[in-house]
Amino acid sequence: MDKIPVGISACLMGDEVRYNGGHKRDAYINGTLAGHFSFHRFCPEVGIGLGVPRPTLRLIATDDDVRAVRTEDQSFDVTEELVNYSREQFAEISQLSGLILKRDSPSCGMARVKVYGTAGARPEGRGVFARMVMDQFPCLPVEEEGRLGDPGLRENFIQRVFIYHRWRSDYFPALSVQKLTDFHARHKLIFMSHDQNQCRELGRIAALARPDNLNAVAAEYLSLAMDNLKKIATRKNHLNVLQHIQGYLKKQLDAADKQELIEIFERFERGELPLIVPVTLLQHHFRKSPDDYINRSWYLNPYPAELRLMNLL
Repeated sequence: MDKIPVGISACLMGDEVRYNGGHKRDAYINGTLAGHFSFHRFCPEVGIGLGVPRPTLRLIATDDDVRAVRTEDQSFDVTEELVNYSREQFAEISQLSGLILKRDSPSCGMARVKVYGTAGARPEGRGVFARMVMDQFPCLPVEEEGRLGDPGLRENFIQRVFIYHRWRSDYFPALSVQKLTDFHARHKLIFMSHDQNQCRELGRIAALARPDNLNAVAAEYLSLAMDNLKKIATRKNHLNVLQHIQGYLKKQLDAADKQELIEIFERFERGELPLIVPVTLLQHHFRKSPDDYINRSWYLNPYPAELRLMNLL
């Protein structure tokens, strides 16, 4: 497949755009992810003409707002410039399927950015650019580079990017009731692994779709789907899905095969095996005994195997 378009803070690609003239090149992003993602660079502070190097910015709390100002001169306020820059990027961002941001940045920080006030600094802010983009595109998968070092968070973000891209490129452009139903059917097991109650609600919403209400239903469906996917899938939920999938083999497996699966599932539940082990064993059985529903589901093959995301879960 073509590379997925993903936005990124330019410094993470090695661009020397930091306040001190340096960069924060990330090896995983430029190595593994670059093989699957086509990166579109953003640097809000350079974009509004602050130059490199430059004095640092910080977020400060006012009576009714949070402002981006120069650290040593709070009269130098660039909040409106950053807001305008962000709006100018909306057209390009609307064509992206994800966004990776530099943590702690007063322009790009996704969360927990320090906001300075009379009581000192509190890690409760969001960079101006990040806030504008996330408010405008609430379904867009967004993550910070630091959190990608956590295997669970990394898998969660990449899965969201692949699914959102699939929706945006393969389903939404020519959406129909049938295509919405197909999207849900093929992702249902993934939704189950994140939150079974929300999965049932997604099925209920999808079942409401008719030609005359399709756009409204699809918007509600996508919002809940992306909210579902933000939740980290647990071993317990994965186990429930794996056992559900095993049910499609109940007539094909002999006693020894069934016992082997039970033992593998139990070891996975105890944390002795990564998710890839039971998934690979199930894939083996379905190659011998194909099932149309399971073959069309994305659960057993959610993204390219070379990403090795399930090896660490």
